[in-house]
Amino acid sequence: MTWAIGDIQGCHDSFMRLLEKIDFDPERDTLWLAGDLVNRGPKSKEVLEWVYGHRESLRIVLGNHDIALLAAAWGIKKSNPTLDPILEDPRREKWLQWLREQPFLQIDHALGYVMAHAGIPPEFGLGSSLHYNRILMTKLQGERASEWLAAMMGKNEDHFDPLGSDLQHERYMLSGFIRMRYCTPDGRLDFDQKGPPTAKVRAKGLMPWFECPVRKRLEEKILFGHWSTLGYFENDEVCCLDSGCLWKGRLTARRLDSQARQIVQVECPEGIDPKGDG
Repeated sequence: MTWAIGDIQGCHDSFMRLLEKIDFDPERDTLWLAGDLVNRGPKSKEVLEWVYGHRESLRIVLGNHDIALLAAAWGIKKSNPTLDPILEDPRREKWLQWLREQPFLQIDHALGYVMAHAGIPPEFGLGSSLHYNRILMTKLQGERASEWLAAMMGKNEDHFDPLGSDLQHERYMLSGFIRMRYCTPDGRLDFDQKGPPTAKVRAKGLMPWFECPVRKRLEEKILFGHWSTLGYFENDEVCCLDSGCLWKGRLTARRLDSQARQIVQVECPEGIDPKGDG
């Protein structure tokens, strides 16, 4: 069986309960993980340890909190008490090296799914997205990765400027893959709004990125996480798997290799009180 699971963010115990509930067998099954494996949750190290130990049965994409871990390891930003156990563990280098090798985009044409942590920017189709996924992976694995990541984290790019620099193009794609939620009707990304798509937000001329009228459509359904305030959401084109586990919501698994829609969820009591974005 093939299952996709939303943002775990260090909620190891909920993750284990969900795996038990779907009867996950690493010798038989495959897990797609939507990114944000770590950060803020109580057992980030345990999640990363489990994921690394079962890496042959996984397909993951990197999320903004996974990138935050790398940034903390390289001194680009401060660590925190939930990441410190990872950075203090003698196995940190093999874990971090493995993270650096992971993509921002996963695709399975046979199953009919593509996954990115926040989604695929409206201005880009599948071909361009795969192209920039390869570029971002190469940069993250390069000898100057820490310098590149520091430049990436300095600013979000809200649109793709054909006349812009390579750095601007890479920053736009990284922002889209791991941070976007809303956009304007012309596809310009907004990074300020983090709540649900209420009438008040729409009155500002904003809409979820997947509703953008100029968005380039894909044949594959897009799986994404990142948007805890949206919660589990699915239509014919997209599926949001982030159901707010970190914020005492739920952790969601969706089966991918079945014609019938199978959703399995567990409650996440070990989360933290909602007071920010996931």
